Order: sequence, then structure tokens, then C-alpha cells
Amino acid sequence: MPDAAVILAGGSGSRMRGSVRDKVLEPICGVPAIMRSFGAFVESGRVSRAVFVCRDGAQKNAVGRLAGEFYPDCGVEIVFCGGGARRQDSVLNGLRALGAGEEGLVFIHDGARPLVGAENIVRLSDAARRDGAAVLAARVSDTIKKLSGDAGDLRARILEDLDRPSLWAMQTPQVFRLPEIRAAYEKIASAGADVTDDVAAANAAGIGVSIVENFSPNPKITLPEDIARIEFIISRGAAKNS
Repeated sequence: MPDAAVILAGGSGSRMRGSVRDKVLEPICGVPAIMRSFGAFVESGRVSRAVFVCRDGAQKNAVGRLAGEFYPDCGVEIVFCGGGARRQDSVLNGLRALGAGEEGLVFIHDGARPLVGAENIVRLSDAARRDGAAVLAARVSDTIKKLSGDAGDLRARILEDLDRPSLWAMQTPQVFRLPEIRAAYEKIASAGADVTDDVAAANAAGIGVSIVENFSPNPKITLPEDIARIEFIISRGAAKNS
């Protein structure tokens, strides 16, 4: 059964330093970043609804216009809702927009990751159907050190080694049973807690999450130079949905 996607379009983009007006609307080799993300879900055939969580009315109108231009008659129902002050607030708004009685799986994806690819969405869907929840992730290749004590003091520190084979960099999409992840986020909101991603919300509720290893680049647009990097990846044919 086709499921749903919550695609986060909002965010202040403060680290873009004003180089672009809206990073998710920025063309990546001629296709706006968020349409590359949405296109991967359309091409996967695994979702029947997509909720775009938008920062404001102008962004909502732009995303709606682009979806009609790039993916008319795609067979995916599009829903819009407003974002929140934090990522976790925006996610909860998106989950609520799907309706209290909805079942099935939900993909939660950062619209600023335009290279996710339909193949990875299919792999995630299969893993989540088997195990209940799944996250796209990449092995950490760098040596990672941990600061103890005052994290703001970087002088002459003793650094703790972390076991690199056990470290994974979390990406999106992250996929869950909709009622379970919505309940997890509602509980976090009621408690006034903070989480950095959807896996953290799931783990706080006792939900185990399977890792689906990503073998392709899946960077998030955070800095101005990320756009050129992603365009280079596409030009080299290293992206799954180029």
C-alpha cells in the first residue's frame, strides 16, 4: 500500500549567508532542490500523499506552482502545512496534517537533500515494512573525537576516541509507522524535550530503527558552496536521481 511523506521545506537558511533567497527553491542543474526531493518519492511509487511543511505563504505558493510544473498528474496528493520554530515542531505539524486516523508508513525528509534517489526510498520502504522503522545513513570514515567537560574550550584538550566502526551519520528520509512516530513526537512536545532528528524521537519512545546504508552522496544544502558541490555530483553521474 502506498504511504505518505512529510517533506520539510522551511527553515531560515541562516548559514546560506544571503547567497540565495530560498535554498530549497534554488535550481540544481535546472531543477529546484525540493522538486528533486519530491521527484524521488514520485518515481519510487511508494507514496500516495506528500505533506510539504512550508515556512510561509510565499514558500507554499512557490512549492505548489513548481509541483504542478514539474510533476503534473503524478498521482501523489499534495498537502501543505506551516512550519514551527524548530525542526521537531515542523515535523509534528506535518504528521498532524496527515490526520489522526491514518495508518501506514511515513517518510520524513529534509527537502534540502535533493539527491536521495528513488532507489533508496524503495529500500527504506522495504526495511520499514519488515522492521517497523528505518533510516538512511552512511558509515563515518573520519576519525571522530569527543570533548569532555567544557565543549566551548578548545585549548590543550584530552580527546576521547570513539569506535569508528560503530558510528553512522544519520541522513533522511527516516521512515516509521505513522501512528507510532506521531505519538512519539506528541509525547516529546508535551514534555518540552528537544530532539535532533526523528530517530532520536523514536528511540525516546522505545522504537528500534534499522539502518539502511547509503552508498551514494546525499548531502544537505547548508552552506552556499553545497549547491556547486551537488551540481558537480550530478554532472559526474554519482547521484541516483540526476
